[in-house]
Amino acid sequence: MRYKIQTTKPQQFIDITAKVAEEVKKSNVQDGLAVIFVPHTTAGVTINENADPNVVRDMISALEKTFPVDGEYFHFEGNAHAHIKASLMGSSSTVIIQEGKLLLGTWQGIYFCEFDGPRNREFYVKILRG
Repeated sequence: MRYKIQTTKPQQFIDITAKVAEEVKKSNVQDGLAVIFVPHTTAGVTINENADPNVVRDMISALEKTFPVDGEYFHFEGNAHAHIKASLMGSSSTVIIQEGKLLLGTWQGIYFCEFDGPRNREFYVKILRG
């Protein structure tokens, strides 16, 4: 299933856990895998804590300190930092489906990671039976 997402900031993490969980529910798969794929070179996906919003702020801050927007890069479009950050996050994540639900830790959520926004983006969710 393809989902459209509108980012609103240059760098932002958007919790997409509910959308992925909804796709699992609609599929009626009890045991399997949920694959989340982001088809962009300056955006990615990650799994991390979704209980404290400061975790996301800290992650974005640390990535910015390590790979600043205004770093000394050769890429002519001026968004090399976004390509690097997206590669570090990765373009896909896989979550086990157990008893019809995403097998995530108590504090875990799935995040769409924007590094070159704001933009109209998309991500895909594929449910596989186990």
